[in-house]
Amino acid sequence: MSDAIASSEERARIDGKSTSLFDFYGKPKFLKVLPLSLQHLLAMIAGVITPPIIVAGVVGASVEEKLLLIQIAVLASGVCTVFHLYGVWKFGARLPAIFGVGFAYVPTLVAVGAQYGIEGILGAQLIGGMTMVVVGYFIQYIRHLFPPVVAGTVVLVIGLSLYDIAIRYMAGSGNVNAANFGDPINWIVAVVTLLTVLIAAQFGKGVIKLSAIIVGIVVGYLLSLSLGLVSFDNVANASWIAVPKVMPFEMEFHAAAIASMVVICIINSVQTIGDLSATTVGGMNRELKTKELTGGLLGNGLTTTISSFFGALPTSTFSQNVGIVAMTKVISRYVLALAGIFMILAGLSPKFGAMITTIPYPVLGGATITVFGMITMTGIQLLVKDEMSARNMTIVGLSLALSLGIAAEPTAIEQFPAVLRDLIGGAPIVVAAITAFTLNIVLPKKSLSDEAKEREKIANEDKDTKEEANNQSDNLSQRSVHAD
Repeated sequence: MSDAIASSEERARIDGKSTSLFDFYGKPKFLKVLPLSLQHLLAMIAGVITPPIIVAGVVGASVEEKLLLIQIAVLASGVCTVFHLYGVWKFGARLPAIFGVGFAYVPTLVAVGAQYGIEGILGAQLIGGMTMVVVGYFIQYIRHLFPPVVAGTVVLVIGLSLYDIAIRYMAGSGNVNAANFGDPINWIVAVVTLLTVLIAAQFGKGVIKLSAIIVGIVVGYLLSLSLGLVSFDNVANASWIAVPKVMPFEMEFHAAAIASMVVICIINSVQTIGDLSATTVGGMNRELKTKELTGGLLGNGLTTTISSFFGALPTSTFSQNVGIVAMTKVISRYVLALAGIFMILAGLSPKFGAMITTIPYPVLGGATITVFGMITMTGIQLLVKDEMSARNMTIVGLSLALSLGIAAEPTAIEQFPAVLRDLIGGAPIVVAAITAFTLNIVLPKKSLSDEAKEREKIANEDKDTKEEANNQSDNLSQRSVHAD
């Protein structure tokens, strides 16, 4: 071997004995891994079960169908996560990332479901997943179109767009129309949870410091129990074992539904690029490799395609877990694989899954708001890898202005065609990705030095113009003297 420092993968191949939490191939002791895995699980569980709950309401699903959609979403998320951690052939990111049923698809799923039902969603999803595989295959040829200024903008908007979710959770629910939304008792629980996370992260040591989120959730959960905010009704009614079935719903193929799903799947591929870039930059202090990006997109397309046969909704990376990796720097795939196994168990045992969902929203909000902040900072880290030239600042600034502006005032696009409105109205990441990607192609490539030379040229032109004007003035003066 050369004198260069071996990569973690090479070291693992040499001895296979790493027990470090900060090595992707490390295998730490189970008791050290357990709390770190649970905090990944608890950070994303609400995001996993929310899309099927929303979709079930839109398509008019029965109680049994609703529970089935939730169960298979959790199971698919676990399988998808483990699949990406270890990979199969060219499929799989092989990075410390959590994958699962994604919230970013919800606006499109709602629009398609309202018109074509769950059958139309799954049929369109099948084609959308195949499209993602195609994007994954060709990404190696167009990787240069997603430099840090584009990926960083996407990650930055991901972080900024999650803040309202965290605040709604802290206020008591994901739904602002909930009866107890904004109740001071919810805020007390959320703030206690948040303070616990901060204290554990900043003053704790060892595992306590690394598992600050789970420590905060435990404290917040115990406080919620004492205040009567925890309900076990769903746990009592849930069955112990439930095995998923192939094709629990039929598939239907409608051109409009397929077009909408293909577009959102392509856009979600850009989000995946951003999340995986944030994972390597924030957690591993390096750039995302093309092989990892290709594997991540191919794998996500494959799992989205296969999920449609079982009734699971489209999959994507989970940004909140990217934030945890960036905050703790724990990248051992053993940690995330255990979280994936817990999700699989929860998917096979509805009772276990129901137990996880008893965690009140204020606890989840208080525990994860710092994580969302870390995603934002990771986006900034990515951005500064490129020069902050006037060109790049224009790309970032305009992308932020349009994406967050439309998200803050969705009525501004109410008169747009329904397909376009559904695509961009509920997801600022879509607008940001399209804007940043397009501007990066259209705007002329100018570095800071190019801009400095341009200013110098303008200054010299102004100087020459002034000298010429002075010369002309002198000539006129001389002519006037001669005339006298």
